Amino acid sequence: MSTFARFHPRLQQQIVNVLGWASLRPVQELAGEAILDGNNCVVLAPTAGGKTESSFFPVISEILAKPKSGVRAIYISPLKALLNNQEERIDQYTKMVGISSFKWHGDVNQASRKSFLNENAEILMTTPESLEAMLVSTKFPSDNVFKFLDFIIIDEIHALASVDRGSQLISILERIKFKSQNDFVRIGLSATVGNPIEILDWMQGSSVRKKTLIDPPKQPSKKQLYIYFDENLPKLITEATKLTNKGKSLIFCDSRSMAETFGTQLSAEGIDSYVHHSSLSLEERERAELKFAEGDRSCIVATSTMELGIDVGDLDRVLQAETPNSVASFLQRIGRTGRRAGSVSNMTFLIQKDENLIQAISLIENARIGWVENVRFSNRMWHLLIQQIMAILLEYGGITPTTLRDIIQKSYPFSGITKTEYEEFILYLIEKDFIFHADGLFSLGLKAEEEFGRRNFMKILSVFQSPVEFKVVTMAERLIGTIQREFVEKLEPGESSFMLGGKPWLLKFIDWSGLRVFVESAPAGFKTKWSGFLPRLLQYEVSRKMREIILSDEEYSYLDQSASDALIDVRSRKRFSIEGKEPLVHHDGQDFILYTYAGGFVNFTLKFALMMECQCEVITSNEEIKIKRNSITVEKFFELLTKFKNPIYWESEEIRNNLAKRFPNYRISKFQDYLPEKFSKDILGQILLDIPNTIRYLEEVLGERNEIKNILKNVGNNRK
Repeated sequence: MSTFARFHPRLQQQIVNVLGWASLRPVQELAGEAILDGNNCVVLAPTAGGKTESSFFPVISEILAKPKSGVRAIYISPLKALLNNQEERIDQYTKMVGISSFKWHGDVNQASRKSFLNENAEILMTTPESLEAMLVSTKFPSDNVFKFLDFIIIDEIHALASVDRGSQLISILERIKFKSQNDFVRIGLSATVGNPIEILDWMQGSSVRKKTLIDPPKQPSKKQLYIYFDENLPKLITEATKLTNKGKSLIFCDSRSMAETFGTQLSAEGIDSYVHHSSLSLEERERAELKFAEGDRSCIVATSTMELGIDVGDLDRVLQAETPNSVASFLQRIGRTGRRAGSVSNMTFLIQKDENLIQAISLIENARIGWVENVRFSNRMWHLLIQQIMAILLEYGGITPTTLRDIIQKSYPFSGITKTEYEEFILYLIEKDFIFHADGLFSLGLKAEEEFGRRNFMKILSVFQSPVEFKVVTMAERLIGTIQREFVEKLEPGESSFMLGGKPWLLKFIDWSGLRVFVESAPAGFKTKWSGFLPRLLQYEVSRKMREIILSDEEYSYLDQSASDALIDVRSRKRFSIEGKEPLVHHDGQDFILYTYAGGFVNFTLKFALMMECQCEVITSNEEIKIKRNSITVEKFFELLTKFKNPIYWESEEIRNNLAKRFPNYRISKFQDYLPEKFSKDILGQILLDIPNTIRYLEEVLGERNEIKNILKNVGNNRK
């Protein structure tokens, strides 16, 4: 029996008569069968490949076949913008069969929320933060609303799994399951992910349902690629102007300052362009999306905020200023085009730096062989653990230590934390008065209320780092967007100007207590600086492919003449450093350099291990490791590399603790300040280190050779 034939008769009728569909796509047939059979599943399909329908049709069918009260399915989106974007489509599918859906996030007014609580919709659309807010709110009867919850649909699951908010969501789902005792079906939707089986395990948690990966054969699709190279940024913008002069275009920039620069210059050239990034207000971003979707000749310049499946209508082309950092991002971005029948997916790279040229070629060539990065996630998330403990105490008011442990240990993000470590952490929280223990119950301590109690404990509900931001408003108090405090501190009223929303603004004065910056229109002609946290680290395969490209003589048809010339120049300058049998070490007169092309994660791993073993000064990039010559001998260096090749070396708790002492004080979570130092460093190790690929690299370049003499011969030859 086909999946369509298993659907509820009312749904079958509406699919044919209202939607005009003659059949289901393969991904919808396969996903529908798995969901109707009660399996948890991850559904893989390209952008606009029918993933939404593959999950919602069987869910709606089951809701119709087995009516119950309360919310029956929750749809989770990583972005409010994507949630808003999907609302109309999901609303159409529910209304056509006589059920309802409701969107709940921070911008939804109280009247609408009250209406929902009076008469629950069958399908609730929300974000991870809003879902947790429902659980802890005394005004939201979650026990009743979620009593008969049967389905969870997680959109763009790869994007959530790679960040803290995804692990927050997984923990929230375990809390709902613990209270309702319902083993609801879990459905993840994704377009591009390298390790879908691991994502499925991550999503599975404590569920005992069968697991199914839905990954139908992909139809080969044509892609038009072009790389334009020029070291002069104005010439790149001129090229962008030519390309965006007709039709609808989307330009991706990997920094907000670059997005502002492109947006401003395109507007000056008469292009109907809009800027879209996270520092713009919600109203400005929604205005850009609306105007862009309505226009026939327009361009939107965005950072990663437009990477996920926000629908802005049919696109004619995608441009990329410089290059994204991953194959997954490249595929997501090029997938925004080629959706119309007869159209072709396309992307034009506008590259100014030669290292980005090699990286762009690497991304394209890796994608051609079907390689996509694995999503990295952890099962020892200490910063999320303190957040979830505080949220659970807020939700229950008082809870027994045993019940708290039962809820926590079922969640994947904490499954790697031992019982001894967990008990040590709980004692620490009690000692610091984050937990109050009395009469056999845990509750929020005074320190927790002091640190997190402002604004109704909103700080607990949001796990991601929130830099202090100032609202940028006009003298008429129209909100333009936000800028970070670090940037504000560099501004001088009456003299400083900056770009935001594709327009230049002159600073009039700063309201420090109200966190507001007042501006008025100003001439252009300056560059905005934006700050970040972690360095941009490439994965192993991307960097190794870059080395392969430099060493080869292959020509690439998608390069323009200037890019081809730049590639020849890069090869002529860099080949001498990396050709020959690895490992290769060069002496620059003072230091020695190992050209690994193993990526930032592997090189960081080697850096911290070298610093720990010999107290030497080490500088790394994605391509190389530089060691101060007077702090270590070449012989000792290779002895250590051979030592690091042994997996047993990395299993020592003493080694892990000593490694952690060398980590820089990167800020990756606002909850780091409340952790014991060793747990805070453990988090950084999970983010910065890549031990499996470090061992892989050393095995590849050292092989079975343990004779340092053979390697040193290479070193000597390459010093000449």
